[in-house]
Amino acid sequence: MTNMQFAKRLQPLKSNVFADMDRAKAVALAAGREVIDLSLGSSDLPAESHVIEAIAQSLHDRSTHGYLLFNGTQGFREAAANWYEQKFGIKVDPQTEVLPLIGSQEGTAHLPLAILNPGDFALLLDPGYPSHAGGVYLASGQIYPMPLRAENGFLPVFADIPTPVLAQSRMMVLSYPHNPTAAIAPLSFFQEAVAFCQQHNLVLVHDFPYVDLVFPENGEWVDSSGNPKSKVPSILQADPEKSVSIEFFTLSKSYNMGGFRIGYAIGNAQLIQALRQVKAAVDFNQYGGILNGAIAALTGPQAGVKSAVATFQRRRDAFLSALHHIGWNVPTPQATMYIWAKLPSSWSQNSIEFCTQLVKETGVAASPGAGFGKSGEGYVRFALVHEPPLLETAVERIAQFLH
Repeated sequence: MTNMQFAKRLQPLKSNVFADMDRAKAVALAAGREVIDLSLGSSDLPAESHVIEAIAQSLHDRSTHGYLLFNGTQGFREAAANWYEQKFGIKVDPQTEVLPLIGSQEGTAHLPLAILNPGDFALLLDPGYPSHAGGVYLASGQIYPMPLRAENGFLPVFADIPTPVLAQSRMMVLSYPHNPTAAIAPLSFFQEAVAFCQQHNLVLVHDFPYVDLVFPENGEWVDSSGNPKSKVPSILQADPEKSVSIEFFTLSKSYNMGGFRIGYAIGNAQLIQALRQVKAAVDFNQYGGILNGAIAALTGPQAGVKSAVATFQRRRDAFLSALHHIGWNVPTPQATMYIWAKLPSSWSQNSIEFCTQLVKETGVAASPGAGFGKSGEGYVRFALVHEPPLLETAVERIAQFLH
């Protein structure tokens, strides 16, 4: 066993800050600490009852017990296409422009296998979601990190990308509302991104899990006919011809279905077909009952979405108020379930040590900014996955740690 050889593509995957944080949480638990885990962006809210009922009813349907091939996902793909048309006014062909996924993470991890040859560059947000980089490494590609800075609203500056890098680049990955910074992007930014990618022959990928987790101060929930409308733009609104773009959506955040592992890709038909070829080599689709639950979520009552957003807004306000009370002033995020906080100066270059010591001494677990990329150093991300009283307790413990 000592002579076993592994692929070089595993080397960049060895460093995982979040695995290190899991170990730090385990040490705190073993020491008798009560852990308040704000490190993982997994909603603690339940899926809606009509979604659960659709899945439960499917269990008694023997036709759902076998493999589910592409044609068997037609109902789900139609529901996804209709959801997009209603929300964004974008016409979508469910046969050629939609593909079921096991969450958007699967899409961002597998798509580089369909686009990149070894050595090709992918342009990624820095900081950004770790699976975006992981998929590029698995495809033996190279990463050019596009720094996100507060003074630019945490939006990348395309003009800063070096010409030699652009010449070797095949794809750009964006994601707004953004994890971890909670920034949102206007339609004008996406229009600029589409024009840039068209000019440089790049595939434009948009990871869009937080489309609904935008707080009400940024817009209305419904149009004049009572139909739900998005308060943030889809990349397809900037590229209605779907010339270079593909977008990933997951039901994990909007519908509290993270554990059910259901999402989809939507966009350029050639990109959908290429991703479908990769997916066909890896797996079949989910259990049919899961898709029935997803159809119920997309087509049924949307009051649960509004309720979830209101819950996260209350938590955001309570957590920020508590942070401000202890003298840690953090800007109010307009979207997502996260607080992106600039660390006090004494910790400004060591977010990993801050989070490791914080959980060890107080039981409060958070995600170090460095885990999301070089430009994330100096920040920490808190996930709002507990009710206000526990969030306020967490801040009390943080205050003791800082003083």
